[in-house]
Amino acid sequence: MMDLKQCTIGIELGSTRIKAVLIDRRHIPLASGDFEWENQLVDGIWTYSMEAVHRGLQACFAGLMADVAAKFGVRLTTVGAIGVSAMMHGYLPFDKAGRQLVPFRTWRNTITGPAAEKLTELFGFNIPQRWSIAHLYQAILNGEEHVKDVDFLTTLAGYIHWQLTGEKCMGVGEASGMFPIDGKTLDYDAGMAETFRTLTGVDLRAVLPKVLPAGVQAGSLTESGARFLDPSGVLLPGIPVAPCEGDAGTGMTATNSVRVRTGNVSAGTSDFAMIVTDKALGVHREIDMVTTPDGLSVAMVHCNNCTSDINAWVNLFSELCETLRVETSKGELFTRLFQKALEGEPDCGGLLSYNYFSGEGVTDLDEGRPVFARTQNARFTLGNFMRTHLLSALATLKIGMDILTRSEGVEIDRLYGHGGFFKTPEVGQRMLSAAVGAPVSVMETAGEGGPYGMALLAAYMLWKDEGESLSDYLDHKVFAGSKAVTIMAEEKDVEGFNRFLARYQKALPLEKAAIAAL
Repeated sequence: MMDLKQCTIGIELGSTRIKAVLIDRRHIPLASGDFEWENQLVDGIWTYSMEAVHRGLQACFAGLMADVAAKFGVRLTTVGAIGVSAMMHGYLPFDKAGRQLVPFRTWRNTITGPAAEKLTELFGFNIPQRWSIAHLYQAILNGEEHVKDVDFLTTLAGYIHWQLTGEKCMGVGEASGMFPIDGKTLDYDAGMAETFRTLTGVDLRAVLPKVLPAGVQAGSLTESGARFLDPSGVLLPGIPVAPCEGDAGTGMTATNSVRVRTGNVSAGTSDFAMIVTDKALGVHREIDMVTTPDGLSVAMVHCNNCTSDINAWVNLFSELCETLRVETSKGELFTRLFQKALEGEPDCGGLLSYNYFSGEGVTDLDEGRPVFARTQNARFTLGNFMRTHLLSALATLKIGMDILTRSEGVEIDRLYGHGGFFKTPEVGQRMLSAAVGAPVSVMETAGEGGPYGMALLAAYMLWKDEGESLSDYLDHKVFAGSKAVTIMAEEKDVEGFNRFLARYQKALPLEKAAIAAL
């Protein structure tokens, strides 16, 4: 019989899917539920409605309950612990009555340029446009009416945690995407907070969520929180809840990349690299400084655009198959086309693409237009075409990674990949390895991704030994016997990627012209 108290649940609200994973004391995934959704561009703002958040979360949890019932013949009434994570950053302000003041502004928006630039200058610390503090200050600069009523500012994960527990708090990794963190106190940087108060009159201590490290309890599931997840009334209150985290922190946890000199690359709708470092870095617009869930310093290269353009082309090829009455599943089509990229030339034969559905901070673009281009004598084959789009998905990430490894001398012992880009065996790994010039590993649990990482953080809260660090817990109790596939690109592929990137950077005015003209 299943002992539900020896299980934990992790839930993550990703950019295209909400997913819940149940794991047992051995940290093995047992059941899952999910719900697909998409962001919307409304009045120039990338957003998700709160109605979609509530409906999607409940549908996802209902799917998990159904999976548990089908596999184990039990009702999911309780578990040992639960935790929630979501896309980092963004802007969710509330007044004293708990009313949402403006629609959710997600990480994907590039509308806070003046605020981000000013705060970076004031703090001597890079503040990206995505960060919550940049959104708040931009709203102040814009003279937005709602600002005077802001009583609580949080992220999507922080909002869900608040609804589940009544507690206005979050994990340090998630908090580090709202406002800079002091690595010694594991709290918001007091000096920068005072600078912001002097600048704006806003006391961030009264507005931002409380910061907690991994391993402490961050409240319990309330009666209203249980109904928030499960309106049917089966789920019981009282379940311990771990500090909520962002998708960066859960990705690090799910790939055992929370120790210094380890790193991971998450590649899906967006892509980002997270490298845990023990040295101070210079201020770079392309590099975010955030933290692991237990507060270690992390250099983050975040790119808004990754697989959306690839998905659009695969949809086109799927329509062609339907027109030709060729029966094939979307999954098989993805696999075949990704594999075809391995037949492409290392530098893509002169083809070029920009995968910008939205703006991109690394290349200093506030908007995006997907562009595919070629010269008359470029070798226009399917292999080169697909390889072009795969390399394009990694090009902006490569620009940021070069700053870390070449300019700052950051060393990486292990680099793990996870996300949809790596679903087809070997292909995504080989392309990323060509981009970074280092081996890339993918774990057998990589497909579970962020919700699995959140379930592990909930397990760490419950079952860690006295004084046991998160990195030791993951090394010794979770991943000690895990399997991983490691691939190192051939030298010709590394050199080919570099030639492609040189062409990509030289032709960036083409993308800027497309934004201006279309």
